[in-house]
Parts: sequence; C-alpha cells; structure tokens
Amino acid sequence: MTSTAADAPSAGPASVASPAAAVPRPARRSARQAAGALFALTKPRIIELLLVTTVPTMMLAARGLPRPGLIAVTLAGGALAAGSANTLNCYLDRDIDAVMRRTARRPLARPAPLAVIRPAEALAFGIVLGAAAIALLGLLAGWLTAALATAAILFYVFVYTMGLKRRTASNIVIGGAAGCFPVLVGWSAVTGTVGLPAVILFAVIFFWTPPHFWALAMKFKDDYAAAGVPMLPAVAPAPVVARKILTYSWLMVAATLALAPYAGWLYTACAAVLGGWFLAAARQIRRGGPAPMRLFHRSIAYLSLLFAVVAISSLLPLGRW
Repeated sequence: MTSTAADAPSAGPASVASPAAAVPRPARRSARQAAGALFALTKPRIIELLLVTTVPTMMLAARGLPRPGLIAVTLAGGALAAGSANTLNCYLDRDIDAVMRRTARRPLARPAPLAVIRPAEALAFGIVLGAAAIALLGLLAGWLTAALATAAILFYVFVYTMGLKRRTASNIVIGGAAGCFPVLVGWSAVTGTVGLPAVILFAVIFFWTPPHFWALAMKFKDDYAAAGVPMLPAVAPAPVVARKILTYSWLMVAATLALAPYAGWLYTACAAVLGGWFLAAARQIRRGGPAPMRLFHRSIAYLSLLFAVVAISSLLPLGRW
C-alpha cells in the first residue's frame, strides 16, 4: 500500500524548528580573520598620511636626519596612537557607518551575525593601543611627546567623534585639529619642546583638512544626510561649500609661506608652486568643476609633496637662506 499524507506520522515536538534555530549563528572566525578585522579598524591608510607629516617635521627640527632609533620610536608610537583613535572612532560610529556606503564594509558596521569582531573587543583593542602608544613615547621619546599623542587621541574621540560630528557643520573644521598633532609629536620628540615652526605646520594641516574632507564629502553627501551627520556638503548648497573650500585653501597656502624663514628659499619656491597647483583645483570647484574627487586626490598628493620638500630642504644646505 502506498503511503499518503494522512498515513505519515505526525511531527512531534522534536521535529518542530525552534525559534532559536531561525536566528543566524555568529560567524566563525580564525585568528587571521580577527587580526585582519582589528587592523582594518585602525584605518591604516589614514595612519599612512599622518606619518608622512611626522618624519619631515623631525628632520626640520633636527636640521638634518634625527637618530634612526628616535624616528622608529616616534613613528611606532604615532601609529599606535592614531590606530587607537581610529579604532575608538569606529566603535562609537558603528551605527552610522552601517548606513553609509563609504563605511559599510568596516568590521563593526556589519550585522552582528556576520561580524568578525564584537564591539567590546574593538573598544578594548583601542584602549590597549592608546596605552601602548603613551608608554612607548613617554619612555623612549619623552613625556611631552606622549602627552601630545594622548591629547590627539582624546581630542579625536571626545571632541570630534562624540562632541561635534553629529551636532554641527563645523565638525571637521574644529575636529580636524586631531590630525594636526603628529607634527607637534615629531617636533617635540627631537627638541623636547613645541617650537613655532611646528605650530605653523599644525596650521598648514588644520587649514588643509576642510578642503580635503569636504571634497570627499561632496561625493558622499547623500550618505551623510541619510546618517544624520551634518557634514557641510550635506547641509549647505554646493556654491557655499565651494566658496569655503577656496577660502580655507588660501589660508593653507598662506600658512605654508609663513614657514619660509625657517625652511629656506628652496622650500618657499616649491611651496608657492604647489600652492598655486592646489588653488587652481579649488578655483575650478568654485566655478562648478572639476569632480570633487579630483580635488580630494590632489589634496593628498599636495600634502605628501609639501612635506617631502620640507624633508629635502632640511637635508640640503643649498636650500637655506
């Protein structure tokens, strides 16, 4: 006799899917995956750009090449400090990172079942990195250097991420100061003080940051709007953003030229040429073109070249007044 549905045994309690079975299980992870996710939280590309400014500043302070060991310690401590600040930023911003295309792939922005790293682990990792940076710099480069690195972490986490980012369109103008601290760290590691040239370089990066970041934010303004972050391009008309970009670009170039008495004529000539190159792109944005990302990429090249000139001028007596 063939079996029919009526003949089939009824499903008992053991064959009924439990609610827990419908919930996706957390992803299994290997040590390599966990390490990769933690590394990604530090935003290594941003750390690269920050360190590009450190060594040339140290060379300017030393009027030559500082001790290789001091360079290594300062770079390692700076990388740990920046990695700490970036990791804590990812921890605090994981909710808005999840709704923005540019940041949706960050480890903490992924849904819990797919996440390789848990928020508590990221928080602990960020704190450990910061403590390691302070200890390394304090013991081997000086406690003023360690204090400046600590100030950078605290400023980025508490002033920018927690205080300004979600509240004001001036967030990156003020909060961007956190990215200026590496020049103070580098100078103090060599001299034990914070000299006027370091303050000028701080101002250069301070005025560079808004054009650099607003150019990027112009492309992703819808993301910022969706996340409720009042980044200037998301809350202001494009002509207003373009005008502010040009204003800060002029202030940046003026700051670079203020370094002339300390860096020499070779630096001054190169800074003027590079400044004109940057201003040309900023003016085109003001006139409705080119694409904002072109200015964004040019801003990275500009800062790298400018600090390369600082380094070269520090090594070559030919370039001095």
